[in-house]
Amino acid sequence: MHLNKYQEQASKTALYMKPLKNALKNQNILPLIYTALGLAGEAGEFVEKVKKLLRNKEGKLTQEQKEALIKELGDILWYLSESARQLGVSLEEVAKRNIQKLKDRANRGVLHSEGDER
Repeated sequence: MHLNKYQEQASKTALYMKPLKNALKNQNILPLIYTALGLAGEAGEFVEKVKKLLRNKEGKLTQEQKEALIKELGDILWYLSESARQLGVSLEEVAKRNIQKLKDRANRGVLHSEGDER
């Protein structure tokens, strides 16, 4: 298949434009979009540093690299905190709900399963 043909065919399944335009009319969502994009970007930077550690340093973690990773985690935490704030929930509540979810999964023996609602 030629890539131009693929692009033409794939674009027929791109159903995001109308909902996106409608969502952007609601200005309340813009701060959440910003923080979500920042969270993804910072998580990507963290993952990239870990990948390069594996590729370039054979997984040997120096103190300098550890410090750089901790800084990235701080950036992730900032965007996570702001995302939670945009949803009107505290990080304490997010953590509490996560522990409840994990306990429930552990009790049902589905920690190793797949899917969000397992």
